[in-house]
Amino acid sequence: MGYFTNKTLMITGGTGSFGNAVLKRFLRTDIGEIRIFSRDEKKQDDMRHEYQAKYPDVAHKIKFYIGDVRSLESCRSAMPGTDYIFHAAALKQVPSCEFFPMEAVRTNVIGTDNVLTAAIEAGVKSVICLSTDKAAYPINAMGITKAIEEKVAVAKSRHARDTKICCTRYGNVMCSRGSVIPLWIDQIRTGNPITLTEPTMTRFIMSLDEAVDLVLFAFEHGENGDILVQKAPACTIGTQAEAVCELFGGKKEDIKVIGIRHGEKMYETLLTKEECAKAVDMGNFYRVPADNRDLNYDKYFKEGDTKRVTIEEFNSNNTRILDVAETKTKIASLEYIQNELNGIPNVAK
Repeated sequence: MGYFTNKTLMITGGTGSFGNAVLKRFLRTDIGEIRIFSRDEKKQDDMRHEYQAKYPDVAHKIKFYIGDVRSLESCRSAMPGTDYIFHAAALKQVPSCEFFPMEAVRTNVIGTDNVLTAAIEAGVKSVICLSTDKAAYPINAMGITKAIEEKVAVAKSRHARDTKICCTRYGNVMCSRGSVIPLWIDQIRTGNPITLTEPTMTRFIMSLDEAVDLVLFAFEHGENGDILVQKAPACTIGTQAEAVCELFGGKKEDIKVIGIRHGEKMYETLLTKEECAKAVDMGNFYRVPADNRDLNYDKYFKEGDTKRVTIEEFNSNNTRILDVAETKTKIASLEYIQNELNGIPNVAK
């Protein structure tokens, strides 16, 4: 954690699942200050009391800033003294973004532009923007706005000078706020049917710790304008539901298929075919360098890329597919699941 010694890290949308995972990773290090920037005073107050109780010796490192990424002035007011930013503020629920697409635009697109504008003005050294697999070949409002967020980040990176701007893309983060596993656990315990959309649908799966690992990898190894992804495994939704049933005593015959929701795909893509053509293999991660060509279109009539037609995309159907036992092991390793199995209440994040 040498990069963060006595530094100030801001997390936008910091009261969410990712922000809590970062706090748990960083609080007991030699970091100077962690700023939680968000608009919900109740969630901030809950977080303040939780960390004062759990980490009384280091909770003073957490500073809370009420603000909204939708307001440039709000972003500017929180920037002085900030060294690094993890930009996690977003509207992430696919159905709600389908019904209120302009709200997704205001948060995911305009909000990102505001954060990056204020960061560049303030001389922030590095900004890592969190994106999603739904930004690759997007078909829903959430994915489309996150794809534009990435375009905004890459465009800003071309003129950012001393501020490094990178994006990370990841798949479904298990047990994050609004995700399906906590819902299934509640359904099993209350004796209700276990509802899933489509059992053959595949999704990349990763833990909150892996999401933090990806952001830290981008922070350390990414270059301006990069998109970085983890080589995550995947499983079918049916496999995931069966694994949760085995862990919590649910009956597989109680699984009820309710059909695909608004804006959902049968599989997700982490890297498009076009991105795979230029992706750099970095072991457990892929790095996609920014396209920093200028607007001189004349050369596009003379130069092409024959490589891209031979390379497939990286999606949740062609990555490593976990079976029920492997999925169960991965789910069981999560702190959230261990708490649930041991009767320890999880604070809603």
